[in-house]
Amino acid sequence: MDTTIAIDLAGVERTFMLHGRAIRALRGLNMQIRRGAFVVLMGPSGSGKTTLLNLVGGLDQPTAGSITVEGQRLNTLNGTALAALRRQIGFIFQSFALIPTASAYENVELGLRLAANVPRREWDGRIRRCLSAVGLTAWAEHRPYEMSGGQQQRVAIARALAIRPRLILADEPTGDLDSKTGEHILTLLRALVDHEDMTLLMATHDPAAAAFATHVYHLQDGALATG
Repeated sequence: MDTTIAIDLAGVERTFMLHGRAIRALRGLNMQIRRGAFVVLMGPSGSGKTTLLNLVGGLDQPTAGSITVEGQRLNTLNGTALAALRRQIGFIFQSFALIPTASAYENVELGLRLAANVPRREWDGRIRRCLSAVGLTAWAEHRPYEMSGGQQQRVAIARALAIRPRLILADEPTGDLDSKTGEHILTLLRALVDHEDMTLLMATHDPAAAAFATHVYHLQDGALATG
């Protein structure tokens, strides 16, 4: 087994049934992503980007093919093992997925509670370091409705980082942000990949993301575009 490979996709297909009709979201996808890479998936809506992220994160299962993440073949894992793997992945969603009644500190803390593999005595230090890393120390006690969209996204990033994941999956993390804030988020993500020994797989429509990536793949109708 090649230990430099973080994600290995072999012949991955995903078919959904919609109104009695088969929709092929992914069509025999083959891809290898090395550890420490910043990989950007680009393509129009419906090209399969989010479907691919959900499969790699163990949130969905392929119709055919195999997916190996950090040396573990997902279709061989039982429910407990798959849940344990998911708790080691940092998820960043376009919608932020923050609890509106909880402070920034508490939202990051929730990530540690769900991970369940970090000693309680380390929580406070980790939370404060992660909020500092995204420039939100002064906003630790503020709730999402008191923050801008960019600040909320940075809380989501801090929450993902708190568990020290080896892999981050980001779905349109700059989709609802202005260009300046989006660039700040991309710069932060690239710095994390470069200095924190993380692998990042990001789905986006944002053409600016390509400048920050180590690899860019284009999806079209569930397959890698060629040419």
